[in-house]
Amino acid sequence: MKRVVIGLSGGVDSSVAAYLLKEQGYEVIALFMRNWHDDSVIIDHECPWVEDSTDAMLVAEKLGIPFQVIDFSVEYKERIVDYMFAEYKAGRTPNPDVLCNREIKFDLFLKAALKLKADYVATGHYCQREELEVDGKTIYSLKAGADNNKDQSYFLCQLTQEQLSKALFPIGHLQKPEVRKIATELDLVTADKKDSQGLCFIGKVRLPDFLQQQLKPKAGKIVEVADNALVYDKLPNGDATIQELAKPLHYTISDGKVVGEHSGAHYFTIGQRKGLSVGGTPEPLFVIDTDVEENIIYTGQGSNHKGLKRKGLFVKKDEIHWLRPDMVISEGESKEFEVRIRYRQPLQKATLYNESNGLYVIFDEPQTAITPGQFVAWYKNNDLIGSGVINE
Repeated sequence: MKRVVIGLSGGVDSSVAAYLLKEQGYEVIALFMRNWHDDSVIIDHECPWVEDSTDAMLVAEKLGIPFQVIDFSVEYKERIVDYMFAEYKAGRTPNPDVLCNREIKFDLFLKAALKLKADYVATGHYCQREELEVDGKTIYSLKAGADNNKDQSYFLCQLTQEQLSKALFPIGHLQKPEVRKIATELDLVTADKKDSQGLCFIGKVRLPDFLQQQLKPKAGKIVEVADNALVYDKLPNGDATIQELAKPLHYTISDGKVVGEHSGAHYFTIGQRKGLSVGGTPEPLFVIDTDVEENIIYTGQGSNHKGLKRKGLFVKKDEIHWLRPDMVISEGESKEFEVRIRYRQPLQKATLYNESNGLYVIFDEPQTAITPGQFVAWYKNNDLIGSGVINE
């Protein structure tokens, strides 16, 4: 009998995943990962680990599977939280969920499972794994979940072939209502539990409160840049190179007018609308750029403002990750893929150019709020092929 160690989070998805594994004849062991201790920044205690741990234990008891808690809080702080602080300080916006899967669930957790002589690890992610044979070798494919509204393949875009070879996603072929129905029929305590929101393993937080643990408030100017500002004369035209199309537009204070104050440029991200506290404009203000060195936020009116739209982005060479090694683009080559730059974004048509310094992603249509620090992921026929950190 094959042994599977499942990460039981205290939510409905992993609960049903554990049940399905048991039904399929696996020997199932459940581990609850405790990764966060500081409740001071959590809003309304929406993700208290004690409640989640108790729910996970009750589910394991109901299903008749062994259960224990494992503590990764020290490693989580080092690998995820410290990285987040460093990225925000540098004016970038990290994606902790992607990092959490790469560094915690499919690294530390996987190693802990292997010590328990596990053949596989499993999670409640909405995605699907397939085995392919390419040139006589087994290749593991990560496909989107069957539920388009819940597909979580983007969050797993940094996994490796080795990690995928040990991973099972038991609910990836199901729709969310089907998962809840199974949990209800089993009378699981998690059946009607809300989906967790916010930072991976931390919960819903007030981000400024969270960041203020290390990044102190610092008053600065909010500058509004008009949609017809002279700076937009610099936008690349139809003859532009891929390098020009991928380069972001940066501003100086002379490009607009001061319309308010903020408490720290590192608390804001491109595309953000809330938290600016500037009224009186015909359309809402959106952040179009942040300058952490000068501590200035640049904004523009409306979601169609020129400053929010870009045709391309760039990924440094050492931050390109190919999940499918059989589909790597050689240096100097280009290929069309479907691409997303954030979770739940509909896939966008784009061409990837692999150059000597890195990867250029040029979209067929301009994209809104391309954000340095986030991950870009590329797909072929709902099959996740690769990903990288957006450098600019």
